[in-house]
Amino acid sequence: MMRIMPLSSVPHHASQITDWLWQAFGAGTSRAFYDSIVRSSLNGAAFPVTFVALDDDDMPLGTVGFWRCDLISRQDLYPWVAALYVDESARGKGLSAALQQHVMAYARHRGYEKLWLWSTFGGYYERFGWQYQFDALEFPDVTVKVYAQDL
Repeated sequence: MMRIMPLSSVPHHASQITDWLWQAFGAGTSRAFYDSIVRSSLNGAAFPVTFVALDDDDMPLGTVGFWRCDLISRQDLYPWVAALYVDESARGKGLSAALQQHVMAYARHRGYEKLWLWSTFGGYYERFGWQYQFDALEFPDVTVKVYAQDL
């Protein structure tokens, strides 16, 4: 049975999560950058929080982050669903939806009324109830789509 836990409860998976994020999102950045993000989620602060989905054998299947800021050009918006990644072997089984729902429940429990996320493409997150809001710029000059989800 799959379970979703804070990475701080299973820190031995931090290196795998770092590798996934760097490989999926790290074009033009160093692995050390992603390692810094992942490691900062292990210190118990309110942000960032990294969640990891694990199978029955304690193997990681996917990850998602709950971040204060994921879009430098829109620091007025928070909190964010960020760094959603599902391992290729686990895709097509509803894990993306489960990870998103987990962060939504986590944010709702902490009193937030809205979550944000951005993507370079459209047509995916709408299937999970996200509402397109506007285009914005990801550093340094990449146009992205910004979505919101009322909690």
